Amino acid sequence: MTVLEVQDPGMQTTVQDLGRPGFGHLGVSACGAADPLALRIGNRLLGNPDRAAALEMTLHGGRFLFRGAAWFALTGAEFGATLDGLAVPLWNALPASAGQSLALGGAQLGARCYLCLRGGLDGPAVLGSRSTHLPSRIGGLDGRALRKGDALPIGAAAADFTARRIRPAAIANLRPAGDLLRLTEAAQTAHFPAASRARLLAGSWTVQTDSSRMGVRLSGVPLAGPPGGSMITEGAPLGAIQVTPSGEPVILGVDHQTTGGYPKIGCVISADRWRIGQLRPRQNVRFELVSFEHARRVLIEQEESLRPEVLGL
Repeated sequence: MTVLEVQDPGMQTTVQDLGRPGFGHLGVSACGAADPLALRIGNRLLGNPDRAAALEMTLHGGRFLFRGAAWFALTGAEFGATLDGLAVPLWNALPASAGQSLALGGAQLGARCYLCLRGGLDGPAVLGSRSTHLPSRIGGLDGRALRKGDALPIGAAAADFTARRIRPAAIANLRPAGDLLRLTEAAQTAHFPAASRARLLAGSWTVQTDSSRMGVRLSGVPLAGPPGGSMITEGAPLGAIQVTPSGEPVILGVDHQTTGGYPKIGCVISADRWRIGQLRPRQNVRFELVSFEHARRVLIEQEESLRPEVLGL
């Protein structure tokens, strides 16, 4: 069995797959890759199932030693990766020999980079997923971020494999660029004052440095909440924008709590949720309100763009 050894874990590197949906009623977050598009495409480059486990690196990558021959792909944000000192491009399936070292630096655009491996990362699954949920310390490697010296087994895969890469024209749609997130109305949108709804869409918001996979905190002109100030706790969906009593909007990320008592002024559409995972501290964000029909149409278009023949795989 080929093993990937962690020589330097980077800022925050965890094992992630597409998560463990379906357990919200038990208080278990779905978790999973913050940028699921990057994970899915990395796995497709390598001939893996979409949900195969990989490494998610945040803002600054690590250094990893291949203890055996393997195929890998890097997707998501550009981290200036090198393999034994030679530059490694994103969105390509590449071979590594035993003893080679893969090193990644700081994020140049976006926030998260994914190291996918042919065969996926092996290890025990918790509720059907290998994803690491740091708040509850489950999944991944003992429910924690990686440390120096950790050894990660790579799953078995068929020996015959042809290197894959994405058609250059398709890459432009996968880069974590731009500051616009599209929204649909949420459960309490109509209860917010008209001035707050208008301010959310008209203003530019800044990602705070204390943002995390649980939630992206935004600073700007505070938003007044619905009259009454309090509400009964209810389910909290991924991408919802809660407004705290201080008027601060918070976009719920993949590690979000399953219930919450703050009113929701909008919800990021499914097709843009991967962009939440690529937001970085001090980045500016704008919002645009769209219809549910529009949100459904762009999601279908996005899924069509991920077909192997469209990507050029």
